[in-house]
Amino acid sequence: MARTNPLQFMQQVRAETSKVVWPTRRETLITTVMVFALATLTAIFFFLVDLLIRTSLSGLLGLF
Repeated sequence: MARTNPLQFMQQVRAETSKVVWPTRRETLITTVMVFALATLTAIFFFLVDLLIRTSLSGLLGLF
């Protein structure tokens, strides 16, 4: 592996960092809202599946 001096390394880091396209505030907000919405829907789904399985097993085993 070739070694570069620290100055050259920092120049390369700056060059690569300038190529990064950062998301806008609106894109960040929309993505955040979507993550929370999907996490909520997933939680509701697994709650309902758990409730269905628990009710089925309770009925099957006669624990009502």
